[in-house]
Amino acid sequence: MTINTQDYIEVTLKPQEWSEDAVGIIEAELSDLPYNSFMEDSDADGRPVLKAYVQKSEYDARMLKTVLSGLPFRVESSAAMVVPENWNAEWESHFEPIRIGRLVTVRAPYHKGLKRSRFNITIEPKMAFGTGHHQTTCMMMESMLEHGESIRGARVMDLGCGTAVLAILAAKMGAAETTGIDIDAVAAQSGYDNVALNRLRNRVSICCGDASLLQMESYDLLLANIHRNIILQDLATYAKSLRKAGMRYANVDTRESRSDGGLLMVSGFYESDAPDIIDAASAQGLRLIGRKGRDGWACLIFRRL
Repeated sequence: MTINTQDYIEVTLKPQEWSEDAVGIIEAELSDLPYNSFMEDSDADGRPVLKAYVQKSEYDARMLKTVLSGLPFRVESSAAMVVPENWNAEWESHFEPIRIGRLVTVRAPYHKGLKRSRFNITIEPKMAFGTGHHQTTCMMMESMLEHGESIRGARVMDLGCGTAVLAILAAKMGAAETTGIDIDAVAAQSGYDNVALNRLRNRVSICCGDASLLQMESYDLLLANIHRNIILQDLATYAKSLRKAGMRYANVDTRESRSDGGLLMVSGFYESDAPDIIDAASAQGLRLIGRKGRDGWACLIFRRL
């Protein structure tokens, strides 16, 4: 897919004091507006800035000002139309290969000569979240690797799939059927293109939509690397869509039957938000079985009772 850069607004943000925590807070808050891509850069004086991108039709200057004024630190901002250019070339210059232990490598098509891993994922770094660099995406992939037996032969749903990194990994790990959904059409198209790039169109489906699509099926694994508010809002839907404990299913690859409940892996929020999500999940019959933390970000793993 070729993206028309004239359809996007670029907002340059300068926190009063630059830090990874400040950048994370800004990204989390703006993702709800919805800004669908972020990139760290520097201004003409060499000072670090965060650039956020939103479709022109979605840009609301007053709402942006309201959100920024509610942050616990001051943020300078300026907005401009994206100048027509070779957009992918700009993103390529900031995209580095990712390795998760010795098992997963996430790279762009132009990364040549890399040592291959067990699971090799190729991602075209277009304007969509999810290239795999963020701490939350890395923790989600690590959690998936730790639960490989539960993924083989399973039905998997990747919520807010973005570039479909997690959906692609699930398929490469042996999931029988994988679906990714994203409410943003640009992100969904990017995910679809990446599925094709990894030659998985017969095993991974990408749709544009929200959690309401979950009501059509029952899943063995749900992946949700999205904002805490969306997770809290949709937890009841997640729980209803997960296979119940005692509901047996045939594992296509191993010819085994399993009766344990389905898994929910969630990230995209801070460790300070974890208690609220754990309490809400417990109320929906989801038991916490694992957790990770990195640089203030959290990843939680639940099993349906």
